Amino acid sequence: MSPQRRTALVSVFAALVLIVLKLAAGIHSGSLGLLSEAAHSGTDLVAALLTLFAVGVAVRPPDLGHPYGHGKAENLAALAEAAILVVAALVIAANAVFRLVEGGHEVHVDAFALTVILLVIAIDASRAVVSYRAAHRYQSAAFAMNVLHFGSDFAGTLAVLVGLLAARAGYPEGDAIAALFVSVLVLTAATRLIQGNVDVLMDRTPATAREAALAAIEELGPGVQLRRLRMRRAAGRHFADVVIGVPQGAAVEQGHAAADAVEEAVEQAVPGADVIVHVEPQEAEAIRERAYAAAMREPRVREVHNIVVLEIGGRTEVSLHLKLPGGYALAEAHEVASAVEHEILDALPEVDAVQTHLEPLTEPTAASAVPEGERAAEAEALRRIVVEATGTAPRELRLLHTEVGLVAFLTLEVDASRPLAEAHALASDVEERIRRAHPEIADVVVHTEP
Repeated sequence: MSPQRRTALVSVFAALVLIVLKLAAGIHSGSLGLLSEAAHSGTDLVAALLTLFAVGVAVRPPDLGHPYGHGKAENLAALAEAAILVVAALVIAANAVFRLVEGGHEVHVDAFALTVILLVIAIDASRAVVSYRAAHRYQSAAFAMNVLHFGSDFAGTLAVLVGLLAARAGYPEGDAIAALFVSVLVLTAATRLIQGNVDVLMDRTPATAREAALAAIEELGPGVQLRRLRMRRAAGRHFADVVIGVPQGAAVEQGHAAADAVEEAVEQAVPGADVIVHVEPQEAEAIRERAYAAAMREPRVREVHNIVVLEIGGRTEVSLHLKLPGGYALAEAHEVASAVEHEILDALPEVDAVQTHLEPLTEPTAASAVPEGERAAEAEALRRIVVEATGTAPRELRLLHTEVGLVAFLTLEVDASRPLAEAHALASDVEERIRRAHPEIADVVVHTEP
């Protein structure tokens, strides 16, 4: 038997004991307060039985018919108990008012009645403590519900004790007033139960958890655009449905990484949450981004770059470079360019004209490393140029023989705190110096590292 079911079973037996004690003492003394408390304990018995049922159902794992689990069985049980509590409270209140109006009812308060009421107070206090611990340990709505009831039992029983002492002192109406107080406690508990459990069953957004999730997603920065966040709660667990937007040019891996980041952020902000993230392309606001997205919708285009937006005499024009397979005939390449131009004009009504520049897609070039010792003079000359420009030797220098000629690959070590713009300018300066000093080198590729 699970710890949850064992705790619920203890509550069932405790409720039975209380009902018997209160009924016996109430009938013996003629106390409406004790009889009302017996009825109140009867509702607690129903609550304990419903909790036992609910806990047994709620711990079942998710299945095809219930992919979110069976946790809401606890909330259904709580609503059923709330309905019983309302009926019991109204009956108690009606009888209490009748006695206050009619009067003349005698209450016999003896040692037996007082002993029973003190014993009941001890039991109520212990049940409330046990249920409170279980509610926090298992994050259970059913046990949290029992804390309210057992706590109200404790307060109600104290009121009944005061009423019995007043009746014994010669004020019999004190017993009816205590019964009326018990009915108010029951109605208050029922109202809280109904409100809290209806919120869960109607998937009311848990405000605190939602705020925490929103703050966590916002901290991820502008690269992740939150489009929708839906949250619900069941059986002490939160479920989050998140839709985010990523830049339209982002690769699949980038979108997946963004989704992982959102999932991790929400799980840290709302521990134990079940998070599902859906990724969509962001709506591009800039003309350049929207033109890029429109051009890439043409399936025959392999690459788009050098997009320039020009404002000429009140007209907006866009120019861009398209890379297509080198085997395309000019007629077919022109057809692709025309299709891209029409796509951009249709997607961006504010653009008046589109100019495309066609380039063949670069095919892999055969290359081989320059043997050690060969071209040593050129290599040493390149090192001197790097030292003159940066103050330090290159971290790596490679020379390759290719179909287009000699190609130099250099890796420069740059201070990690320097801005990217400065690092790029330094690499460009080195590249330009090498090209001027050694025009026999077909291409120079400079890479910077911290």
